[in-house]
Formats: sequence, C-alpha cells, structure tokens
Amino acid sequence: MSLKSERRGIHVDQSELLCKKGCGYYGNPAWQGFCSKCWREEYHKARQKQIQEDWELAERLQREEEEAYASSQNTQGAQSLTFSKFEEKKTNEKTRKVTTVKKFFSASSRTGAKKVAQERNLKQEQLGRERNADNILRDLKEIFTPSWELAFPTEAEIQEAKAPSPSINRQVSIETDRASKEFIEFLKTYHKTGQDIYKQCKMFLEAMHRKRELSIEEQSECAQDFYQNVAEKLQTRWKVSPEKVEKVMDQIEKYIMTRLYKYVFCPETTDDEKKDLVVQKRIRALHWVTPQMLCVPVNEEIPEVSDMVVKAITDIIEMDSKRVPRDKLACITQCSKHIFNAIKITKNEPASADDFLPTLIYIVLKGNPPRLQSNIQYITRFCNPSRLMTGEDGYYFTNLCCAVAFIEKLDAQSLNLSQEDFDRYMSGQTSPKKQESENWSSDTCLGVKQMYKNLDLLSQLNERQERIVSEAKKLERDLIDWTDGITKEVQDIVEKFPLEIKPKNQSLAAIDSENVENDKLPPPLQPQVYAG
Repeated sequence: MSLKSERRGIHVDQSELLCKKGCGYYGNPAWQGFCSKCWREEYHKARQKQIQEDWELAERLQREEEEAYASSQNTQGAQSLTFSKFEEKKTNEKTRKVTTVKKFFSASSRTGAKKVAQERNLKQEQLGRERNADNILRDLKEIFTPSWELAFPTEAEIQEAKAPSPSINRQVSIETDRASKEFIEFLKTYHKTGQDIYKQCKMFLEAMHRKRELSIEEQSECAQDFYQNVAEKLQTRWKVSPEKVEKVMDQIEKYIMTRLYKYVFCPETTDDEKKDLVVQKRIRALHWVTPQMLCVPVNEEIPEVSDMVVKAITDIIEMDSKRVPRDKLACITQCSKHIFNAIKITKNEPASADDFLPTLIYIVLKGNPPRLQSNIQYITRFCNPSRLMTGEDGYYFTNLCCAVAFIEKLDAQSLNLSQEDFDRYMSGQTSPKKQESENWSSDTCLGVKQMYKNLDLLSQLNERQERIVSEAKKLERDLIDWTDGITKEVQDIVEKFPLEIKPKNQSLAAIDSENVENDKLPPPLQPQVYAG
C-alpha cells in the first residue's frame, strides 16, 4: 500500500486498501497486502511446497544411504558366501529330520499344530501391517493436517487426562468469570448445538494451553483455523441461520480470547514491545507537526469539534484496555466516527476518505496510544477474519494500519518541507514559525490562525523569559560586586584609622547625693516653713 503526498496532504486510493489479489476484501500490511483469506491460501501453498521439497530431499538422502549400505554389504557377503550356504544346508537337514519324527509320533495333532502356526504367523503379519499403517497415517497427518487439528485433543486423550491442567484451574479474573457466565447463558438458547459449541471451545482451550511453546504465528494459525472450522459447522452441521452465525462467532471469540489474552498479547517471544517503543518515540519526535502540514480539515475552535477530537483521542487510547479483539476494533470504529463527525461539522458537508486519513494521522500523533503496534498485531492475529476483510470495522482498521505506516515513514517530502527544516524540527532546535498575516488565504480555517497566534505568543514569552533570566543574572553579579566593594572599603578605613579603646573614666558623683568620702561639700538644703 503506497502512501502519496500532495500539497501537504495525504492521499490514498481506496483501491490500495483492498487485497492485492483482487478478491474485493480489505488487505492488511501485516499480511503483505493480502486479505486474511488470500494470505492463508498463499501461506498454505508456500507451506505445502516447502513440505514437498523436504519430502523429496528426505527420499533422496534415504536412497543414497541405502545404496551406500548395500554396496558395503555386497563386499562383506562375497567373503562369507561359501560358509553361509553350508550353514543353511545343515539347518534345513536338521529341520527335516525333526519334522519327520514329529509326523511319525504326532499324526493326530498335525492339523491343529499347523493351524496354530498359521494363525500366529497371520497375527504377526497383521500386527506389522497395522503398525506400518499407523506410522504412515501419522506421518501423513503431520504433513497435510492443519496445525490447529494437530493441537486438537481426541476423546481418548481427554478421558486419559484424569487431572485437568493446573493452568486451567488457576484463579480466574473477574472479567474472565463474567465472560464465561455470559457465554454459557448465551449458548443455552441453542440447546444441543450450544452444548457442542461449548465442548469445541473447551477442547480448543485445552489444546492451546498445552501448546504454549508454539510460536505466536503458529498459535494464530490455530485460532484462525478454529474460527473457520466452527463457522462452517454452524452453517452446515448445526444449521444455524447466517444472521446468527456472526453473533455466535463474536461470543466464541470473546470467550476464548478473554482466557488466552494473558498468553498471546505481546508475548516475550516476539519483538512487539520493541516496536511499541520505536513507534512511541517516533510520535514524540513528531510533536511539532501541525494540522496545516497534514491538511487536516478540522477547526478545533468550534466547541463541538473540539469535543469530538477529545472523544476520538480517548477512544484510540482506550483500545489498549480491552482484551477481546472485537472490543479493540469497536474502539477504532468509534474513534473514526468521531473524526467523521468533526469533519462534517467543520465543513458543513459529509467527509470524504481523503479528509479522513490525514485527520486519523493527526489524532494518532496527538494521542500517542500506548502499545499501538502490539494492539494492531493482536487484532491481526486473533480477530475473527471476517471482521477484518469486510464491513466498517475492516475499513477503519486498514486505515489505522496505513496511518501507522505513514508515521513510520514520514519525511520532509511528505510534509512539503525542506530537508534542513525537517531535520531542525526533528532535533528540537526550532519549531514551525508563525505564518505572516498577509500570506493567509481566505479559506484558511480559524483554528490554524489561532494556533500560529498562540505559537507567536509562546515565542514572545520565551524571549521575555530569557531576557528576565539574563537581567536577573546580571543583577546577581552586580550585588556580589557591590558587596565585595563595600567590604574592601571598610577594611581599608579600619586599617587606615585603627580603633583605640580607652579605659572607662570614673563616674562623677551627683551633687545632691550623700557623699560620705567628700566632706568639703556643704550639707543639703532643708525646707523651711515661715509663718506669715
């Protein structure tokens, strides 16, 4: 699926979303552009071809080994040919004599002994033929039987397993228990058919738990084959109406994937987690990409549109919290519907596919959903294939895959930027500048204008902050210099005019106080009273 860029916009032909084999279903980059059905056919063809080549190689090696062994035996046989003939003649003569004596003394039991020997020989021959037939059937089964049937237990194996697997008896979560109860209640309406469906699902889960050592691709093949086999049985053997088959398959998927989620979502044997980190880092580095660069026809200044954008981001982030592939697909579908509504409100007309994909890319860049690649791989591997090949779920999921592919390969040409500007934006050295007001076109949306206005204000605030910090540092240096200067001046004055501390003088006695030591002073005046 090639992505094209035209005038800062992203355009994908709808034909490129379809299976490249031309079957009419939606393709998927994870399946090399094929739909689920065509991919499985191509996979089985390649697998059968590889098996045939391996079979021919094994036969050729066995034939060469037999020829080498025969040639070595001929060399040894020529040396002992005379002795072997002598031993054979002697043995035959001895056997003939013993048989003659037995015939002479046991004539009445001759027929019975002969029958017993014949029956014994027949049983041995029959047992040998059965063993050879079993070996041949086992080999053919391993070659031509689908992988999920090899993992599928037989009735005898289930009866032999007296104690169930410890993993099955583990403490199930609340969600798993609730899904099981809902599944059982749903199947009660189908009576005998429901019992058969439940039995098939339990046997499949037992098989999957015993085959955890398989690669995730092989486990995916088991699940896809199981879906296909059950869907065929629902229509042919159990005579379920086509409109109910989809509901039954949704319940089956919910039941089995709720139980298998812990083991098949982002397993340690894959590089899904590594891909998640790469995509997350890539989206963070593209934080500077603006809606105008992607030609996004959405005006976030309109309150209703802003709410739709927030809901779309919430839905795409919430996808990671779901355990069932169908529920994850539902989050993608709901996110896409919010995007279409936002475009419709902004343009006052129905949105087109050319408007949808750029907006979806913008939502992914703005939301940076957690474990994005793991969720896409999980849906691809274990979702009911009919949902991914047709319908709105398949269409929106294919567009999400295209959006992620575009983000991974986004370059300067895709955004109509020079390589120098693109490199500076990616390194964080600068950010897109505000467009001059005289260069605005008449049809430019208000959201883009407001965004550049805000960027200009932020740039001015940044310059003011840098200026304030520079002045503050200068003031700090001036205060330090002033303090040092004052300290130096004080020291110089102290050194030039040293301070001399004289002893404390004796305090003078008060004139009217009683001074015992000084007899020269006159006595104090006494008040006198005159009568008049």
